[in-house]
Amino acid sequence: MAQEIETIGIADLFKPPSPARDRADTRIMAAASGIGFMAVRDFPGDHWLTPDRRAQLLRIFALSEAEKQKLLRWNFDPTRKNVYRGWFPLQPTAVSYKEGIDIGRDIMGPDIADAGGVSTSDDPLLEPTPLPAEDALPGWRAAAADYYRSMESVGNALMRSIARGLGLPETIFDACFDGGISTLRLIRYPLRDANAGVDTSGPEFSVIHKGETRTIIGREHADSGFVTLLAQDGVEGLQAKNLAGEWIDVPPANGTLAVNFGQLLERWTGGRVRATRHRVIAPKTVRLSIPFFYEPRVDAEIAPLPLKGAEPFEPFLYGDYLWEAATNFVEMSGIKHLRQPRRAKAS
Repeated sequence: MAQEIETIGIADLFKPPSPARDRADTRIMAAASGIGFMAVRDFPGDHWLTPDRRAQLLRIFALSEAEKQKLLRWNFDPTRKNVYRGWFPLQPTAVSYKEGIDIGRDIMGPDIADAGGVSTSDDPLLEPTPLPAEDALPGWRAAAADYYRSMESVGNALMRSIARGLGLPETIFDACFDGGISTLRLIRYPLRDANAGVDTSGPEFSVIHKGETRTIIGREHADSGFVTLLAQDGVEGLQAKNLAGEWIDVPPANGTLAVNFGQLLERWTGGRVRATRHRVIAPKTVRLSIPFFYEPRVDAEIAPLPLKGAEPFEPFLYGDYLWEAATNFVEMSGIKHLRQPRRAKAS
C-alpha cells in the first residue's frame, strides 16, 4: 500500500517547551527521516492558506504582458540588470512548462534588502527584486511582504524542530538563517498548447498515472536547499516518490502547507533528513502554486554538524553552493558565468 503524506499540526512549535511540542517534534522528525514530505497546519500566518487570501498573491498573473515584461530577468531581456530575481516566461519546448517570478527578502522593505551583511551591489544573489508598481497591483506588495514574513517564521520553527530531533541545540541553525536570502516564488502552470509543435508523447514529457496518460509540467527533481514550504491552490498535480519508489499525490488541502526537504539539508544532517524527489503532472485546469524556499545567508558557512557517524566534508559558503545549483534550471540558463565563488573549497 502506498505511503501517504502525513498532516501535522505545528502550533506547539511556537510555544514554550511542552510534551505536546515534543510530540510534534517526533512526528516531524519521523516524516523528515522517512518519506521526506509532510503537510503542516495550525501556525501563525495560516490565514493565508485559503482561496481568497492566496488569490491576493496570485493577482500578479493578471498583469498585462507589457507589465510582465518590465519584471523580466536579464537572460530573457538583456536590457535588464537583474539576473537572479524577477520574472521568467513560459518556455514552450521545456518539460517544466511554467511562468512566474522569484522574489527576495527586499519585498519586506529596502531597509532589510541588504541580506547576509554584504552589499547588494557585490553579489547577484542579493540583488533587489523587480516588482510591479503599486498602481498596477494595489496592495500586492504589502500582501507579499506579510506572506514572506509568515513563511520565514514557519521555516525557523521547523529548523529548530529538526535541530531538537537531531539531539542538537535548537538554535544551532539560527545564525546561518538570520538575514537569509529565502525565495518566494509564484508559479502558473497553464495548459500546454497542443498546437505548439512539441511532441509530448515521449517518456520525458508524459507518464501513465492511474491508467491515464498525463503530461509532465514539472520535471522530477529533489530541491537543492533546506526546507520548501508550498501553498497549493486546490488543484492536484504535485507528486512525491515514497520509500518504495511509488509516486503518490500530495493533497492540495486548504489550510496546509506541503513541506519537503532539500539535498543540502540531507547532506548537512548526515542523511538523517531525506530529500525526496517530486514532480508535477498536468491537471485538467490551470495550476498555480506558491513555493517558499527557506534559505540561509549568502555568507553562511556550511560546516559539519556534531552528529555521530556523519560523513565529514570541507566547509563551504551557502552562496557558492546555491549559485552552482540554481543556475542549472532552465529558467536560470545562461547566467552561471555572472558570479564567481566567494571562497574556493579547500582541497
